[in-house]
Amino acid sequence: MSHLTLDQAKTIADATLAEGVKLGFKPLTVAVIDPSGDLIALQRADGASPLRPKIAHGKANACVQVGLGGRAIHARAEQQAYFVQALNGLCDGLFVPVPGGVLVRDSAGAVLGAVGVTGDTSDNDEIAALAGIAAAGLAADTGA
Repeated sequence: MSHLTLDQAKTIADATLAEGVKLGFKPLTVAVIDPSGDLIALQRADGASPLRPKIAHGKANACVQVGLGGRAIHARAEQQAYFVQALNGLCDGLFVPVPGGVLVRDSAGAVLGAVGVTGDTSDNDEIAALAGIAAAGLAADTGA
């Protein structure tokens, strides 16, 4: 398997939003992308603000573009701010270097895509993403 299927992406998105509701998070938005950064599924909960879809896509896209989870990218941003800003420019602004972006891997460790979640704190966004990925029976890589 080299990419996420539509069914897997829907499962991830549905379970991510459900986890946010279950834990009482603010309204979440979730983007599920393929290894090229193209959207497979995007869901915005009722009450989520209009910019959230771009933020979610940007968190996921950052992960696939550099092959790291959101936590690792965030650490890099703190250490090499100019480099990460250059990456954001190269990605036409679709590079959000914070937790809540999670790589999705298969059992062999290959990257199948990524999930980006936004709407609550970055830590809570990541918690919801991890639940969504687990619901699809796949492995998550936060970069921690």
